[in-house]
Amino acid sequence: MSKRSTQLFAALIAAVAAALVCLQPLDTKIAVSKMPDVSLLSQQTLIATAAAPPALIPAKLGGKPGYVLYVTRAEDTVLVRCYPGYQPTIAVRAMGGKPGADTQKEGVMTCKSGG
Repeated sequence: MSKRSTQLFAALIAAVAAALVCLQPLDTKIAVSKMPDVSLLSQQTLIATAAAPPALIPAKLGGKPGYVLYVTRAEDTVLVRCYPGYQPTIAVRAMGGKPGADTQKEGVMTCKSGG
């Protein structure tokens, strides 16, 4: 009786192993079919919802090449260094240079000669 139960147990293990091996490709197909189409995502359409560290981004400013420094966290500070004989200045204006009291503000930093 013990020899028969051992054979039955071995046959059961072999059947389970064979079933797992045969069903493995089906699981792979299901997992691949549930993957999102990454090609549809574009960096231009993604929107960050968390504050990011300051980033200096190349841009056109008044038709001239320049950089825009994006600061999104209130605790960030920006250090501006100018050549000797020049001092950093900042001019605050309506965003985009459009006048208006209720619009978002931006600042333009430059180094001006001064003593």
